[in-house]
Amino acid sequence: FDHLRTVAVARLYLDNIPSFQASWVTQGPRIAQVSLRYGVNDFGSTMLEENVVSAAGTSHTQEMGLQNMERFIADAGYEPRRRNTAYETVATRPRLEALAAAS
Repeated sequence: FDHLRTVAVARLYLDNIPSFQASWVTQGPRIAQVSLRYGVNDFGSTMLEENVVSAAGTSHTQEMGLQNMERFIADAGYEPRRRNTAYETVATRPRLEALAAAS
């Protein structure tokens, strides 16, 4: 739980940084989920292929699909939102599903 303590203290001291990302790839999805309660406000991204962290010996590098990620976030009590690289909210799932149904 050193990771969670570090995240919480960093969030307090670095209050001028608006977004902190959970590292589900290095810490695992459960610790990333708990991190949301310790000041993290970004679960990270889905990954189709990851080589760097797995080469270092971490065992948490399984594929994280969108549905799994959304479930981890929702189960922690938060509403999953998609964002772009500038941390702007992009179309939500119902909007994307409506667009897909219309085409």
